[in-house]
Amino acid sequence: MVAAALLAAAPAAAQVSEVRPVSGTRLDVVATGETNRVPDVVRINAGVTTMAPTATEAIRQNGAQIASVRATLRRAGVAERDIQTSSISLYPEWRQAENRNPELIGYRAQNQVSVRFRDVANSGRILDALVAAGANQIDGPMFMIEHPEAALDEARTQALANARTRAELYARSLGMRVVRVLSVSEAGLGYMPPPQPMMVRESAVAVSGTQIVPGEQTLTASLTVSFELQ
Repeated sequence: MVAAALLAAAPAAAQVSEVRPVSGTRLDVVATGETNRVPDVVRINAGVTTMAPTATEAIRQNGAQIASVRATLRRAGVAERDIQTSSISLYPEWRQAENRNPELIGYRAQNQVSVRFRDVANSGRILDALVAAGANQIDGPMFMIEHPEAALDEARTQALANARTRAELYARSLGMRVVRVLSVSEAGLGYMPPPQPMMVRESAVAVSGTQIVPGEQTLTASLTVSFELQ
C-alpha cells in the first residue's frame, strides 16, 4: 500500500455490499491504485511589507503597494476570483537596548494575497512582474489539479483490478477459486505532491527570471474488497 495524505475535502466514501449469506470462505483485501497527472493550477502567496514612523503611514504605503500588485495580476490576465486577501497585519517595531526601556521606532504593515495561476507555464514571469510592482514577500508554490475526478476514477479502477488479482493469487495458493465479490468500500483518496516542487531563479548566466516547475502529482485510491472463495 502506498501512503498518501488524505484529501482535505474528500468525496463521501463509496460502499457496495452483498447481503446474500456466505457459503464459502471470506477473504478481505485492501488494495491501492494510483495515477499521475501534471498539475494545472499553482497557488502562491504574494505580499507587501512596509515600515513607517506612524501606523497611518505604514498602512497608506502598504495599501498603495498592494494595489499595484493586484493591478499587475489583473494586467497579466489573472481573474478576480483567483485573487484573495489571505492576511493583513499591523504591529509596532521596538528597539531593544541593554538597561533601557524599549523604544518605539515605527510600525510594520503587512498585506498578503493568495493567487491561483491557471497558466502554470507563465506564473514565474508573473511573479517577476509582481516583485517589480512592489511585492517583497513570496511564498509557495502549492500545486493542484483543478478537476481530479477523472484521474481518481482511473486510480479506483486500478485499485479494484489489483484487489481482484490479489484475491485470485490467494485463492490459487489455497487450492480454491474466487466465486464472487461480497463488498467494496472506499477506504480513502489522496494526493502525493511532487517529490520536490520547485520555484527557482536561474543563475545570471542563464536566462533571467523565475521558473516554476510543476512536475507530476500522484493521485491514489484505496479500496477494501471482500471476496468469497470456494
